[in-house]
Amino acid sequence: MEFFFRPKGIAVIGATPSRQKGGNIIVSNLKTGYSGPVYPVNPRYKEIEGFTCYPSVADVPDPVDLAIVFVAAHMVPRVIADCAGRHIPGVMIQSAGFAETGAAGEALQQQTQAIAEKTGIRLWGPNCMGLVDTHLRFVFSTVTPAIWDTGLPSGNVSLIAQSGMLAGAFLIDLMSHGTMGIAKVCSIGNKMDVDENDLLEWLIHDPDTAAIGLYLESLTDCRRFMALCRSTSKPVVILNGGKTAGGAAAAQSHTASLSAGGALVAGAMAQAGVVTADGFYQLTDFSRTLGMYAHLPPRTGNRVAVLTYTGAAGIVSADIMDRHGLELSQFSDTTLKTLQTVFPEWMPPANPVDMWPGILLNGSQKTYETAMQAVCGDPGVEAVVVHCFAGGFSLEVDLKRIAETAGKTGKPLFCWISGERDRVYAFQKSAQQLGIPVFREVMRAVECMGVLLNRPQVMDTDTASGATANGRRLKQDPRLGVLTSETGVLDESVSKQVLEACGIPVVEEKPVTSLEEARQAAADFGYPLVAKGMAPGVSHKTESNLVHLGIASEQDLDTAVTALQQAMKGPGRILVQKQIPGKIELVAGVVRDPRLGPCVMCGLGGVFAEALNDTVFGVAPLTLTDALAMIDRLKCRPMLEGYRGNDPVDKNALGRILVTLGDLGCAYPDIQEIDINPLIIHKGTPVAVDALVVLARKGESE
Repeated sequence: MEFFFRPKGIAVIGATPSRQKGGNIIVSNLKTGYSGPVYPVNPRYKEIEGFTCYPSVADVPDPVDLAIVFVAAHMVPRVIADCAGRHIPGVMIQSAGFAETGAAGEALQQQTQAIAEKTGIRLWGPNCMGLVDTHLRFVFSTVTPAIWDTGLPSGNVSLIAQSGMLAGAFLIDLMSHGTMGIAKVCSIGNKMDVDENDLLEWLIHDPDTAAIGLYLESLTDCRRFMALCRSTSKPVVILNGGKTAGGAAAAQSHTASLSAGGALVAGAMAQAGVVTADGFYQLTDFSRTLGMYAHLPPRTGNRVAVLTYTGAAGIVSADIMDRHGLELSQFSDTTLKTLQTVFPEWMPPANPVDMWPGILLNGSQKTYETAMQAVCGDPGVEAVVVHCFAGGFSLEVDLKRIAETAGKTGKPLFCWISGERDRVYAFQKSAQQLGIPVFREVMRAVECMGVLLNRPQVMDTDTASGATANGRRLKQDPRLGVLTSETGVLDESVSKQVLEACGIPVVEEKPVTSLEEARQAAADFGYPLVAKGMAPGVSHKTESNLVHLGIASEQDLDTAVTALQQAMKGPGRILVQKQIPGKIELVAGVVRDPRLGPCVMCGLGGVFAEALNDTVFGVAPLTLTDALAMIDRLKCRPMLEGYRGNDPVDKNALGRILVTLGDLGCAYPDIQEIDINPLIIHKGTPVAVDALVVLARKGESE
């Protein structure tokens, strides 16, 4: 990949003297920033932008190790073959007209890719805008030369964008508005060869890059992406566009249907410690925040001091903090006494610190500086957000002094700025140079603070070898033989035998075929009972009236068995179970994704599983730490911690169930789905009350 980022010489194939065309823009950008040799290639011209123009790539002299191609799509395969013949190791194809245009373009892309696979040449693109490196001032791109008017401000955030025009347009926007500096922007387009993983691996080792943001519409190899993210301390932020339904239409269980809409990818990203964004500006705001404080370890602490010139903004900040895992610091007596020195006697200071009365008495400079020194010296404060105004009301702030005060204590500082347009712009530029994240909206400032302070610790795990190792953790049990000998949907009784063989707690039960056998089971278990009809081909028994709960007597049992026999209208066994009391019902399971392989799901279960859709996913194999982190991501987590007097859930026991489910999915590739719903919490312990295992039919497994 070295030749893409630090080429010794560049050939521009499709160069032209026409100033409005991409072939000229590429040459002009190279002329402005690149100091190495540039070789325009076009048989119709002798010279372009002061560079000697060559009739073919074969005529280009050494050194040349990168070609940038901007010709019609149908010409690209021949050009790539010529570059390979010239022994150029890397090509950026910035031409469009490939897979993004339909079948004909897809055929061209496959033809080009075949040449690369045969010759070993590396291809970046097509349908992309290449690379911008602000530190080296390399613009290998068709991005408008207006980019140079921004001054190309450098920073420590690198971006990878699948979209071409977005990368160029957004880069101009960020730089010209003084929002942030950039290290590198990599536009990768259709990812014919070079993909996000190749670039991520490079940027992880790039000394100019402290944080990495990505806009992707697809993940080429999600497991490799996860492994790379877990291998580095550099924060990674992703905006994932084009979320897929993941085959939900063919789902046979709750687990598969709930995996739709990007939930699997979201779970994989959380498991890898990746921060997810929902919009372009949120992506860059998260990235620049994490880049500015890349030296801070994850889980810095969540106690925040709010310094404001308006009480209303302080109240709003406190409200927003609660939604982002932050809390207001409780100031020490020393801090309160120091704050009181700039407050009127009638007003006791508190957090949020409304400084306006102090500003009226002492002026903004003294009040802000005293307040900053007080809160930054407080051990109960782990971050500070300061509200500033630019352009009037005697609210001038010495931003450098404030930054120095925060820097001495190592506590992250955030600013919300409002005011007159030009003064705000100047404030933003100053803050950027001082390494202070500044925002125009209180919500975004608090949101970014939450991302920084609550970022999870990244764990480096080898997921590739883990799948094999975890499969060996399962005990050998003859009941697991059905996972290799059978196909299709296993009935509930057999499914739970599989789970029990792996150590997952299951309800006491007995399959019966007659009323007499049902009565004998009742005598063994005692009342209350549950009776279920196991009709062939019926996965969800509740919807088919095949579940009877709360059977409290022999008469109730007789009625239930008779009703089930009538409902099944044919062959089918009845499952008699001991009814397990419990106020909390969860769902857990496995779904095999065509890209990610076996994935584990956990969430709120019972009849409301799909309705409330409080579920999380993780990519198998799981560690117990992975599983516990999944549980903590559930919105219903307070219910699991003893909410309103309920027994708290044994999270370790629940976590071990999730780990075991992942091990099953890794060890038996024929498993397509496992669904445990409900997983009832009985005296804090999860017990599988209903379960379903779906195996691949012949020829369907991986």
